[in-house]
Amino acid sequence: MGIFNFFKKGLKKTKEGFFGKAISILKGGLDAEKLEEIEELLLLADVGPETSNYIVENLRKKKGEPIEILKSTLFELLGENEELSFSQQPPTVYTLVGVNGSGKTTTAGKLAWKFKKEGKRVSLAAADTFRAAAIEQLKEWGKRANVPVIAHQMGADAGAVAYDAVNHAISNNIDVTIIDTAGRLHTKDNLMRELEKVHKVIKKLREDQPTEVLMVLDATIGQNAIQQARIFNESVGITGIVLTKLDGTAKGGMVFSIKKELGIPVKLVGVGEGIEDLKKFDANEFVNAILE
Repeated sequence: MGIFNFFKKGLKKTKEGFFGKAISILKGGLDAEKLEEIEELLLLADVGPETSNYIVENLRKKKGEPIEILKSTLFELLGENEELSFSQQPPTVYTLVGVNGSGKTTTAGKLAWKFKKEGKRVSLAAADTFRAAAIEQLKEWGKRANVPVIAHQMGADAGAVAYDAVNHAISNNIDVTIIDTAGRLHTKDNLMRELEKVHKVIKKLREDQPTEVLMVLDATIGQNAIQQARIFNESVGITGIVLTKLDGTAKGGMVFSIKKELGIPVKLVGVGEGIEDLKKFDANEFVNAILE
């Protein structure tokens, strides 16, 4: 399936929830009442007050076809696509962070499968030591992708798992090692400190790592994701967002708020349960899929 069709299928609820209605309103020209209606729809789609206001002001001030103004504004908000980065000197280390239930372990497995398919040497690390199920789930992904999984016992020190994983990657010429960390509430200071420790341990072995700190966000939670990402970013410095469950929400508008309010690019999106339903984010195709 092409990326446009992938987005179109996965973003059906988002389109029906806001953008389809907005297009109908914009086709009839603009007045103050319609702009107010557009802003209300934006807020319902979880675009957020600041970003909604920015979009409405562009529609109010710019001259031209309203639908084209909306499209160009959405492109501008998302900016240029940003690919996943790789270290010049292997291994490239990725850490996956986020709250409980966002889809980190599944994302780690799908990423491993994707990189393995591309011919890279890959390993996984089960640094979510709070949940026995997370360790077992990651081991299953390891079998599926045919990659090694570095794991300790449940309750083990997450920093020790990360240390062993990076050491293993260095010793075994691994191209990419993906570290799955435990879900934690952004409001729990002690758990955030533990996450910082995991990253410090990695830097002891390789000062330039991790190459990517990817925050996995559940798109169905809408604007709450912005506050989560803000605190995780302050703690460990997020380099990119992985948005999961976009197919299950009408609130995909939060994609625009993330970039505008936090300056963090969305790098990957998940719209489905399948092993191939994790794709690199393409702003152009994303906007076209919700507007056409």
